[in-house]
Amino acid sequence: MLSPPYILLLLCDSEDSCQIYDPAQGYKVVFSSNDYNAAKLWLLEDEYEPIEGRLLAAELV
Repeated sequence: MLSPPYILLLLCDSEDSCQIYDPAQGYKVVFSSNDYNAAKLWLLEDEYEPIEGRLLAAELV
């Protein structure tokens, strides 16, 4: 595991529109999808591992 770990953030709205953000690049959107599973597969293809937990979008601002 990298130290510190490289983290990407996957956020979806109530309509399953999902974006993956890169905090290291000023929260730039690096992937968008209208399907949660497609976004999840995009992360898994690049061998990212999920971290348990949830954040509210308001907590990022």
